[in-house]
Amino acid sequence: MTPQPLSDAEFETVHEILERFGTKHAMNLEQLDGLLAAMVCAPDGVPQSAYLREIWGDDMVNEDTFAAQPILQEFLRLIERHRGTIADTLQSGDVFMPLLLEDEQGVANGNDWANGFLRGMELSKEDWALLVDDEDNGGSLVPIFALAHEHDPDPKMRSYQEPVSVELREKLIAGIIAGVVKIYRYFQEQKLNMQIGVDSTTYRRFAPKVGRNEPCPCGSGKKFKHCCGRVTLH
Repeated sequence: MTPQPLSDAEFETVHEILERFGTKHAMNLEQLDGLLAAMVCAPDGVPQSAYLREIWGDDMVNEDTFAAQPILQEFLRLIERHRGTIADTLQSGDVFMPLLLEDEQGVANGNDWANGFLRGMELSKEDWALLVDDEDNGGSLVPIFALAHEHDPDPKMRSYQEPVSVELREKLIAGIIAGVVKIYRYFQEQKLNMQIGVDSTTYRRFAPKVGRNEPCPCGSGKKFKHCCGRVTLH
């Protein structure tokens, strides 16, 4: 059956439960959406217990904690349904739209979503290394890295030294929307090729190849190797 997307009221329930029971390091809805998108795209499954701790902001969280309280069981049910909706969207080929929160000025910045996606990648970073290091397909991660590190304390990690313009931000968010679909297809084809015994070097290209000395597709004006091309998972 096709998962039923969460209603605004159900998203508000998830938000309230995180606010009430989560630690100060708990994710907000935007980060949660980014992380779940990474879980759906991930080349291999990540146990719920692993990403639940990341969402909750508590390394001590386990399934027993949630089994003891009905309201926390409802939280699990809702986030798994949202994860299923993301998976169904990507599998069906429908347009994927990230859940982005607006700031006080009504601007959807996308930084938290990108941060949540990268935190999801960290949970199985060895599996993601193949795409990160793939010059043919790794470009789909460029806008995610760029927004995740936009305000990084280390200036060297930022793709842009100047504030991101409205136009560039829209371009990066559009890149995320297209990039998630490409990432999902990349790993799905990888799984299929492994099942039928096709060599990994024959994967079809889903994103333009970016040479190390070419301008970075994030639009920073830097060479790819000095910008998003040098970003690695910690």
